Amino acid sequence: MSKKTLCLLLFITCSTTSLMAQKDDDEVKIARSMAKINLPALALKNFSVQYERAVARKVTVAGTFRFMPKGSIPLKNTFKNLTDDPDTKMQIDGLSVGNVAFMPEVRYYLGKKGAFRGFYVGLFAGIANYTASVPINYTDNANQTQTIPMSGHVTALTGGLMLGAQFKLSRKIYLDWWILGPNYGSSKGQLTGSKVMNAMEQQDLRDELAGLDIPLTNFTYNVNGTGATIDFKGPWAGLRSGICIGYRF
Repeated sequence: MSKKTLCLLLFITCSTTSLMAQKDDDEVKIARSMAKINLPALALKNFSVQYERAVARKVTVAGTFRFMPKGSIPLKNTFKNLTDDPDTKMQIDGLSVGNVAFMPEVRYYLGKKGAFRGFYVGLFAGIANYTASVPINYTDNANQTQTIPMSGHVTALTGGLMLGAQFKLSRKIYLDWWILGPNYGSSKGQLTGSKVMNAMEQQDLRDELAGLDIPLTNFTYNVNGTGATIDFKGPWAGLRSGICIGYRF
């Protein structure tokens, strides 16, 4: 091979690589934003949307907003079928939950195509507020089941790692697969309930609350003649996943 031929091949290779890189850079510059919606979350009564923006050739920042209106728990009948205890079934029927959360994220795309394309690793934080209403059943001295309705909220702060992949379906439509997003942090919350109770009924409720088993959570309770309060705090763990359809603009 002559020197002229070798030089020509090197020139073509470098030019092609440069043009491909320039094409990816231009693509990022032209459309640096993407809006998405998590489709499987809709089946669980969750509305989860994300905005992602490219800030470098392989780096993006994103913000995810999730909202679940307060109502009966998803897959309620499935949970009821897991128990034969009538009291537990009644509590599941009376359980109402909702949540709102915001999750900022920084992503690094591993492939040569840069932002919005291929596999990525993301670091994210989670700020969530969960609301719940649940009936607490207890047995009085007459061996009758009594109920005190309790409601309140839990605030959770977590951090996690997201592993995912994003694919281009058409010029502006993308698919973002949140493969696995484990996260861990802390939580704090309170439940309160109002009910007029005599001294014996108060003690019956205290006995019931003393027997509660909430894994990895420290909780205290206070019962008086007008109701009860449960305060709790402890670690909080979660797992994010999903399949989003996105529009790039």
